[in-house]
Amino acid sequence: MESTGVPAGASAAPIAFHGVTKRYPGRESTPAIKDLSLEVPAGEICVLIGPSGSGKTTAMKMVNRLIDITDGDISIGGQSVRRMDLTELRRGIGYVFQQIGLFPHMSVQDNIGTVPRLLGWDKARIRDRVAELLELVGLEPSDAKRYPGQFSGGQRQRIGVARAMAADPPLMLMDEPFGAIDPITRERLQADFLRLHREVRKTIIFVTHDIDEAIKMGDRVAILREGELVQYDTPDQILANPANDFIADFVGADRGLKRLRLRRLADIELDPAASNGDADSVPTVEDSMSLRDALSMMVTLRSTALNVVGGSGEPRGRVTLETLTQFMDTGESGPAAQERVGEPEPEPAPAEPEPRP
Repeated sequence: MESTGVPAGASAAPIAFHGVTKRYPGRESTPAIKDLSLEVPAGEICVLIGPSGSGKTTAMKMVNRLIDITDGDISIGGQSVRRMDLTELRRGIGYVFQQIGLFPHMSVQDNIGTVPRLLGWDKARIRDRVAELLELVGLEPSDAKRYPGQFSGGQRQRIGVARAMAADPPLMLMDEPFGAIDPITRERLQADFLRLHREVRKTIIFVTHDIDEAIKMGDRVAILREGELVQYDTPDQILANPANDFIADFVGADRGLKRLRLRRLADIELDPAASNGDADSVPTVEDSMSLRDALSMMVTLRSTALNVVGGSGEPRGRVTLETLTQFMDTGESGPAAQERVGEPEPEPAPAEPEPRP
């Protein structure tokens, strides 16, 4: 007997792929997805990424059974998606896609209220929810009566996010949601969405082809190649310890610099503040700045140090170029380094001390 779908209004739910395989007729020997197993804890963003044809979108679409699973299973909050009622499953998942898909003939309020209406919410409850979500995504209450064609691309994407969250689903699927937007608006939307996610935790499967976006958005990143999972870990671990040569090439030769984007000055131990005389000659930045931006400022200003202050201007300490370079370590002693050399690391000579790990 089928169970009901994902309960709307539930808290963020964990999701797990259990040996999932997808074979298409006529291509049984080359599965689109092969034995995919991974777990996403409740409230985290899992980014699926890989080259074209790697199976990332196929994997995401099997969650809501837009694509049928050949073998294995996917569970949401411990419930098998293969045993859920299909309609209820899809109504209990929020969707955000690159093309947004707003109904042009319907007002913003009616667009956002689509799933709540299907779930039988009364008009007053829908109206209150729309007002709450518009404020949450940074739009005005008066925007509820306007139509999609009256908004910019970035604003329409915000409306799409609000619609996906309307019934308060525990799980959201996002398929390259910011891919069709100009770079400046895209970066702003990414930052706004991460802020929103901190306020309203959801479990999210996020598909992208952009490694910088994956590193910025993901709590965990799954890198696929030809339907197989190659590495699944936190962005920091993937950058520091790529599993093999393919991953090292995929994340880029600048992965040390990419690691600096993952931390802010507030996250690290700073050196003591300089004396007043020295402090005046050193640039000052806030501790909310990323380590990468701090490095960029040092290079631009030809400075080897920065004074760091808090949001209210209180002194926090000093960061040096030497400190920043320590956070660029990419684990070159790991397995990927051996593969790039093309031969095993030599054994240490008996008379020499053991090498550092």
